[in-house]
Amino acid sequence: MDFNFRKYHTRSINSSSNEERAVINQELKDYYASLNKEEQHDFNTQLQTFLAREVGRLKTDYEAIKGNMK
Repeated sequence: MDFNFRKYHTRSINSSSNEERAVINQELKDYYASLNKEEQHDFNTQLQTFLAREVGRLKTDYEAIKGNMK
């Protein structure tokens, strides 16, 4: 099972309100609740990988911008 976290992440970033973001988050929670234990474990592992990659990318972008400001 491969889950497309980027799709939800992009939708959340582009949401026009906190309410819309809450609906997106609820979709993810409902999806997670529908999974069996093994699938939930896979989901969590993939989510952690996605988040680590995104944080790393943001750190790299921040450092590049910070370096250009000196």
